[in-house]
Amino acid sequence: MKYGYIRVSTREQKIDRQMTAILEQGINKRNIYIDRLSGKDFNRNEYQRLLKRLRAGDEVFIKSIDRLGRNYEEIIEQWNTITKMKNVDIIILDCPLLDTRNRANGLTGKFIADMVLQILSYISQVERESIHQRQMEGIKEAKRRGVQFGRTANPKPDNYEQVRRQWEQGLISLRESARRLNIDARTFSRWNKSLKD
Repeated sequence: MKYGYIRVSTREQKIDRQMTAILEQGINKRNIYIDRLSGKDFNRNEYQRLLKRLRAGDEVFIKSIDRLGRNYEEIIEQWNTITKMKNVDIIILDCPLLDTRNRANGLTGKFIADMVLQILSYISQVERESIHQRQMEGIKEAKRRGVQFGRTANPKPDNYEQVRRQWEQGLISLRESARRLNIDARTFSRWNKSLKD
């Protein structure tokens, strides 16, 4: 049986290119499993469903190795689970060397694919770490330029100081203070705490 596996990192990302490439292999749409989650690990519902469905002799088609995952050790572990424990072939469409189907003798396809996988999955993890590093550097630079992250702070109502004094004197409760300011009690507490910091 032929299966396809597709992964994108977010719900907004398109699966069109991956879907087209897998459908061109003659795979039935009901045998294509799609996850819309990060590739940092394999805790993905559709991937786990596919894994349970696989039987010896099946084939799994994936557009590129980074669609399988981005964690070096876990990619190797999952590759071995599929190809060695389940005796299922993996075909990475963008990299013909990652095709475990037997050639010439029984080992050639799996042997070459295993070596190439070691290299490519390592590169995939390094790329993931580089992306994270670039994000952190970008955030640091943006903060240095004064860019504010997160939600903009709610402006304090004109009567905030008056209500705060009444609350501090014990004349009104925290809940009543928030009600008078038309905010929730957590916001009122946060504003008061920021005055003390």
